[in-house]
Amino acid sequence: MSTSTTRLRRTLRAASHIAAVTGVALGTPALVDAHAIAGNRVFPSTMAVDDPGVGDEANFEYGHQRVPGDDGDQSINTFSFEYDKLITPRLALSVDGGYVMQNNPSARGFDNFGIGLKYLLYVNDEHEFMTSIGVDAEFGGTGSRAIADNFSTISPTLYLGKGMGDLPAPLAYLRPVAITAEAGPALTTGAGQPNAFNYGFTVQYSLPYLQQHVHDAGLPQPFANLIPLVEIPLSRSQGQTTGTINPGFIWINRYGQFGVEAQIPLNRASGSHVGILVQAHVFFDDVAPATIGKPLFGNMGEAR
Repeated sequence: MSTSTTRLRRTLRAASHIAAVTGVALGTPALVDAHAIAGNRVFPSTMAVDDPGVGDEANFEYGHQRVPGDDGDQSINTFSFEYDKLITPRLALSVDGGYVMQNNPSARGFDNFGIGLKYLLYVNDEHEFMTSIGVDAEFGGTGSRAIADNFSTISPTLYLGKGMGDLPAPLAYLRPVAITAEAGPALTTGAGQPNAFNYGFTVQYSLPYLQQHVHDAGLPQPFANLIPLVEIPLSRSQGQTTGTINPGFIWINRYGQFGVEAQIPLNRASGSHVGILVQAHVFFDDVAPATIGKPLFGNMGEAR
């Protein structure tokens, strides 16, 4: 597999249970205790560039894209999942995996499975700022031989998030804007396998923030809980940058979210057609805060 294809597969996480999550969400439109909060700012769980928060949650994604392969373009469909469990209010353990179907050559099977740790370093409520550090490990040989790499990859990563709620009154309508970013190397264990530097950022405009903290425009559902955004995940390896530009939206409420994004290739090496990402996400720390969503040690008040 090329580095760009590997990066694509790892950033596509896939959705089963979309209907179930959407059903829960439609029943409760209020935004209250979602997992990544700094002051009035809720950072949603974005699809291709990870958010700066930690939480007890499950993520399902479906992705489709055409990318360059060894024998021409190939279509890749990915159904992926990730489960994050709070060890303490600031530390989360994650497990992830995915099922991949591709053509040219035709192959299908599970990708390598991975685990991760993420620690919430700092939250500034007044300035809606949040930063975390983490490390992810993808274990070579744990997936299908037809799909997965036989080497492992370790990725230490820095995560940042900044909301614009501290802008002055003349710029009040820019206060719903937020920017998140991540950056870190992807270090491979295979002899002769290239390392990469993965990075990316998002720009978001939160209509719930506009309604609740700037001006109540009386937006009806589903628009009142909508966050339009653009994600730009990038990877640099062997002197070449690959990535996509992903415009889309996330519909969020207290218990979960649903999202859809297009994937527009940054260049020829990144793909040949526009792809798609579809996400369903459950916040267990709000669905069941006293049971499955409770940290193993400590209580949620310690995270503030």
